[in-house]
Amino acid sequence: MLPTVALVGRPNVGKSTLFNRLTKSRNALVADFPGLTRDRQYGKGRVDEREFVVIDTGGFEPVAKEGILKEMARQTLQALDEADVVIFIVDGRAGVTPQDARIASMLRKRGRPVYLAVNKTEGMQEARVTAEFFELGIGTPYAISAAHGERVNALLEFALEELDAKNAPLPPASADDETEEFGDTDALDASADAAALEDPEKRIATPPQRPKIAIVGHPNVGKSTLVNALLGEERVIAFDEPGTTRDSIYLDFTHNNRDYVLIDTAGVRKRGKVTETIEKFSVIKTLQAIDDCNVVIFMVDATLGVSDHDVQLAGFVQEAGRALVVCLNKWDAADAEARKRLRDDCERKLYFVDYAETLTISARTKQGLDKVMTAVNRALGSAFKKLSTPQLTRALEDAVVKQQPPRVGTVRPKMRYAHQGGSNPPIIVIHGNAIDRLQATYLRYLERHFLDAFELKGTPLRLEMRVGRNPYAEETGVKRNANGSLKRR
Repeated sequence: MLPTVALVGRPNVGKSTLFNRLTKSRNALVADFPGLTRDRQYGKGRVDEREFVVIDTGGFEPVAKEGILKEMARQTLQALDEADVVIFIVDGRAGVTPQDARIASMLRKRGRPVYLAVNKTEGMQEARVTAEFFELGIGTPYAISAAHGERVNALLEFALEELDAKNAPLPPASADDETEEFGDTDALDASADAAALEDPEKRIATPPQRPKIAIVGHPNVGKSTLVNALLGEERVIAFDEPGTTRDSIYLDFTHNNRDYVLIDTAGVRKRGKVTETIEKFSVIKTLQAIDDCNVVIFMVDATLGVSDHDVQLAGFVQEAGRALVVCLNKWDAADAEARKRLRDDCERKLYFVDYAETLTISARTKQGLDKVMTAVNRALGSAFKKLSTPQLTRALEDAVVKQQPPRVGTVRPKMRYAHQGGSNPPIIVIHGNAIDRLQATYLRYLERHFLDAFELKGTPLRLEMRVGRNPYAEETGVKRNANGSLKRR
């Protein structure tokens, strides 16, 4: 599960700036919920290779007794209950304020790991600017600059590492005995790592015994109805009222003698439609379910078309690298004009997930449901397909023959071979010279070529570029062109 990081603090200390830096525009799920005086935002943050859900809670006053401030405080307290880690942000230029002290007092009682970030410290001496914040009793203050990115990654890495250490299983009581019997475990680990590097295919995951299928979409799109139709019984409440499902529900499911886990997620409303606090935090469960599953069934209401929010949610699935099946539900209720508009919308707005199969179904009448699990299994098969190094290298050579990579200055990137580096989604690692200079358009061409060459349907694909060592780099007294050829005198 993705850990959840809540950003708290009084207004105007830089929470939204930090949120934007952590999520980056390309990673953020734009599902910002209007609070009472400002928007609330939820997104997927990333620090190096570590991902997490981040919540911008808005400025709040913990002792507010009535009106807007009381409601904002209530919402923020619930966000803290959902969080695994809390980043308490204060203003280094303003110093400690009475409101900071009240928030600190409240946080000490919540029982969550709290890290104190002293923001807006660019150009200031760290020890001097953080000194007075020790009085808040939160622990060591960390000087950061959300606007400039200074020390932000270090703070998040430290917080998440401590969370990992806290949640790590205890070592067995006989750990010393095991070390004596088996010898140097570090050496064994190093050998295993070396073996994996020598044979990359050993690192490829195998399909899980019970694949997890998350069903996502906006409220009232028919998620719970589809779950019940697939299960053949009413296991989850399905009313014609948005917001019936408030949490992600995991259900065991068998289809054609194969076991699965269905995840019925809470509906994620589009902006401007969230009115109850509990619904504002259901998005966290949906994001975590997407990260936890192997394949997503993404449902769109055929009578309403593809909304901007649908596009944003599909973008999150694509960023997570999950296999995907798009189901246009309530097809039986859509007239000819709505159907045409929907097909146009899918082609125009969901072009970035064109690898997914798009099905027309009616969960209520069970129309088209026979195709759903077929498409799910096809997507799973593609996501976990094993591709040999010779196969991938031949496909790479074919791609270059059909379309050579464009030159970058005087250099033409040269790709030598490819191997598989992961699954769900499939990762193809390409080795060569100057391939880190390949243009984005050519990388998209390669992705599409590999998807077509291996008939990978329903899964995205990731490319990793490994630049080889220049064999001429260590030569002395010989001058060569950028492409490695001898320079003429």
